[in-house]
Amino acid sequence: MKNSFGKGLFIFLSGLIIFFLLFPILKLFYSNGLINILQTLKDKEVIDSILLTFKVSLYATIFVFFTGVPLAYLIARNNFFGKSVVEAIIDLPTMIPHTAAGIAILLAFNSGFLKLQLIDSEIGIMFAMMFLSAPYLINGAKEGFKKVDVKYEYVARTLGASWFSAFLRVVLPNARRDIVNGMLMMWARGLGEFGAVVIIAYHPMVAPVLIYDRFNNFGLKYSAPVAAAMILLSVMIFLIIRYLNNKKFHN
Repeated sequence: MKNSFGKGLFIFLSGLIIFFLLFPILKLFYSNGLINILQTLKDKEVIDSILLTFKVSLYATIFVFFTGVPLAYLIARNNFFGKSVVEAIIDLPTMIPHTAAGIAILLAFNSGFLKLQLIDSEIGIMFAMMFLSAPYLINGAKEGFKKVDVKYEYVARTLGASWFSAFLRVVLPNARRDIVNGMLMMWARGLGEFGAVVIIAYHPMVAPVLIYDRFNNFGLKYSAPVAAAMILLSVMIFLIIRYLNNKKFHN
């Protein structure tokens, strides 16, 4: 009886948080209707904004894949002085207010000896997305590498593989599922970035900025369909990639 009560309580509490997370999305779709959402996707400004958001977030994810995955491997496989500091630096963006992050990025890369043209540019949008979403990919890859038994690497090395070859042919494939999920989480997080982006680049407008702009100027009626269209496309792509990744991993 006690076990049944505990399980029932857990099911109820689980249902409560699922309802909280899902209901606003369903309500958004229901309130706007599929026809209205599809009509919104015919608006050139909307589709250009969504495509820009997808593209720049993808660029940010690819950049962090090539730079963050090696870092994740080094952290997962080695104990070194300052390791906890490095891990804290990786997690730091998750606790910084996003508008503050945007200002910090401008001060760091848009002035001084670097002097990159970040204001109202795609590179500025990419920097904002990358700074705040990189921890998802790096931490996902790190956990994936930790799951791969180091003995597999040793066996590959004894069979004549170089260190780098063992990494590419043994470690990376076995950690692939977590790395791809980390990339998905980073990409998805980048899609939703607003606070840092709006500080750096109001134009060209990514989808979150366009939604804010329409809400500010025209109200809920004109901003809600854009939000629904953005969520619909994002969820579809996210679910398809995650399904294919999980299916291939299990096969």
